[in-house]
Amino acid sequence: MNQLKENHFPFSALEGQKSLQTVLLLSAIDPLIGGVLIDGPRGTAKSTAARGLADLLDGGRLVNLPLAASEEQLIGSLNIEAALQDGRVDFKPGLLAAADQGVLYVDEVNLLADHLVDALLDVCASGINRIERDGISHQHPTRFVLIGTMNPEEGELRPQLLDRFGLYLRLSNQIEPSVRQRIVHLRLAFDQEPEAFIARFQAEQQILRQRLKQARKRLTDIDFTEDVTSKVAEICYQANVEGVRADLTLLRAARAYAAWQDHDDIANEDLQAVKGWVLNHRLRDPSAVPIADGSPTLPTFDAGRDTPSDNLADLDQPSPSPEYGDSHGEQDWGAMTSQTPDIYMVEPTKLLWAGKRPKK
Repeated sequence: MNQLKENHFPFSALEGQKSLQTVLLLSAIDPLIGGVLIDGPRGTAKSTAARGLADLLDGGRLVNLPLAASEEQLIGSLNIEAALQDGRVDFKPGLLAAADQGVLYVDEVNLLADHLVDALLDVCASGINRIERDGISHQHPTRFVLIGTMNPEEGELRPQLLDRFGLYLRLSNQIEPSVRQRIVHLRLAFDQEPEAFIARFQAEQQILRQRLKQARKRLTDIDFTEDVTSKVAEICYQANVEGVRADLTLLRAARAYAAWQDHDDIANEDLQAVKGWVLNHRLRDPSAVPIADGSPTLPTFDAGRDTPSDNLADLDQPSPSPEYGDSHGEQDWGAMTSQTPDIYMVEPTKLLWAGKRPKK
């Protein structure tokens, strides 16, 4: 009996989720950032984006961690009897091993047992899964993109665990009517003819895959200079965050963004673009005004075309600001307040990339 292949909504076809796409791509560029926590109401494309990101990675592997999972199911198990009798380590891999080079997705992570959240965050940050039982130990490398989602209506995540997620994004449920309409049209088109819809975005998907692969290769060529670490230290000090986890995460996230933008070095614009996602969930004062980030733009595509745009000159142009309109002048990409919707409308007729590449 043939097993039907599951069709996933293309990552490049997501509408109005610029920030969500960006934080996921940054974590895919450098999984050691420590995972992404997406805080938002139902129906904001959290799981759709996670599946779409997995399709961009080699192998397209996405592993779901159920809330009822045991510790052995997560980290794996050791056969103690075999170790004692034969002196060999008999290891049965768990979900962490299965997620290697893919995406580990945890829906409603705030409802997951704390010790399991601790375990998966440890492995995500180190890239090594260690199992110890009765004096017997085993370890293996595993590197994956950790995506945790939660609905604030269903409870909060303990501050100690919240701080350990590398990046944090809070989605808005305020979707303007024109964007809602376009999202519905895209979804209906996908549900009606999924294979044709996926084929229509095949070129755009390939562009994203290639750019993601190049950014991952560039990562280690970008240095953490004295000037950059000094700026990061000052940013984190001014934000009044505890410890240095924020410093390390901000450096990694800015480097990933620089690699994504094809920069040779980490520039101030790279730090400004990601600092809100790194620092906002680590602020000591919950009433503090959220730290602005650069809200970098991502590629958007016209779902009405059967072929991608041939106008490659548009790749380096920033998208217009429909949220404020022409009468409000140039949009402030740094705005990131609880009143400003994260979801907005972008120009659909061109293939757009964030920022401008440096001149060669």
